[in-house]
Amino acid sequence: MQAIKCVVLGDSAVGKTHLLNSYIANALPGKTIPMVIFDYSVTVMVDGNPIDLCLWDIGEDKLEYVRFLFLRYQSVHIFLICFSVVNPASFENVRTKWYPEVSKLSPTALIILVGTQADLRNDRETIERLRESGLKPVSRAQGLAMADEIKAAKYLECSAVTHQGM
Repeated sequence: MQAIKCVVLGDSAVGKTHLLNSYIANALPGKTIPMVIFDYSVTVMVDGNPIDLCLWDIGEDKLEYVRFLFLRYQSVHIFLICFSVVNPASFENVRTKWYPEVSKLSPTALIILVGTQADLRNDRETIERLRESGLKPVSRAQGLAMADEIKAAKYLECSAVTHQGM
């Protein structure tokens, strides 16, 4: 069976672990424990063929460990670079932190840009909190433009809470 290694990266608290828990177990945990590295394998069907999908959820503070892993195991096929659509700073970090890191460590890997917490984009309290700071949620158009800028193969938006885009 073919194995595909997928690493999920992004700022802390953007919903990476919730995304994986929602995808793998179809459930959202009540409280997420910050990850060092979460390694999970699941079999998925692609074009009628079974694929062993190895998912790595890597905590933001473990970037040095990530660099070590890539020097040793340069076999990552896909990077999911995640940001929260209601955290503009995490969106900007795609450009300034995560994409440069990925392109340096594994320039041939496929990149998928993922806007998480999409259910909060229209949440009144969230919009008000952002407005008070002079900010707005990241729009789908901005996400698509960023995907083009970083040469991502795809741009997706999802919500681990509502399972939108899962």
